Amino acid sequence: MVKFLKSLSIIATITMILVLLGGALVTKTGSGMGCGANWPICEGELSAELIIELSHRLVSGAAGIIVLLLSVLSWKFVGHIREVKFLSFVSIFFLVLQGLIGAAAVLWSQSDFVLAMHFGISLISFAAVFLLTLLIFEIDQKFDARSLIIEKGIRRHFYGLFIYILLVVYTGALVRHAHASLACPSWPFCDNRTPLALEFHFTQWIQMGHRLAAGLAFVWTLYLMVKIYRRYKHNRVMLWGWVTASLLMITQVALGAIVIFSMVNLTAALFHALIISIYFGVLSYFILLSSRSAKFES
Repeated sequence: MVKFLKSLSIIATITMILVLLGGALVTKTGSGMGCGANWPICEGELSAELIIELSHRLVSGAAGIIVLLLSVLSWKFVGHIREVKFLSFVSIFFLVLQGLIGAAAVLWSQSDFVLAMHFGISLISFAAVFLLTLLIFEIDQKFDARSLIIEKGIRRHFYGLFIYILLVVYTGALVRHAHASLACPSWPFCDNRTPLALEFHFTQWIQMGHRLAAGLAFVWTLYLMVKIYRRYKHNRVMLWGWVTASLLMITQVALGAIVIFSMVNLTAALFHALIISIYFGVLSYFILLSSRSAKFES
């Protein structure tokens, strides 16, 4: 059964990544109404928008079945592991929630601020599935960091950064839904000729707000890299785990600039969504390790 759970968890993780990328693709191509104001039935003339929206619905439906199966089997067979039952519930709950929000967006008009929540909710479900996968691979100690103790100060940084990244993700999703991707033609400032100008239009405020939030996340990540290197340079999980997170964040910022310079190249935009998803998954693993450390101290 453990071998089957490992295979199922990998499939679930990959499928959740496809759900995230599919949602970003739907938004970037304006395919949200590709099936008309119908859900779950898809109606309308054959078009690229219909194919994209229908494909996203089918992948999301498949993800729901796979994640539900993974959650039930994990609860039953490896539920003795402390975090498994909680993550099983979170993974399926937030996946269903994002599906309902997606359906509501089709059936009833929703504001950009509500629609922007969609990606973040999917991201939480993905992180829960990803952590379930790691826990399943811990069973035979093929992937094990249960003995790692993270000091309280570093744990607080992880907790704070976790919440903050959700805010950054929300502002990024809001940029897409508010069609503010090209509101500022320059980078890193809205207009490099007048970098201190503050007379922005609403979409420019959204764009620059996201850039500022992402810049602070970039600095925070690298600051943590310095602290972790100084205190945990002999621990492979801490050091290389956060090296990975730092490289992902650097790549994410670079992709953000490429999206602007390329006039929102679709491939760059999708990689932008992919990298932040992987970064959030890595950060979530450090949250898991931090919760274990806190329990060990108590």
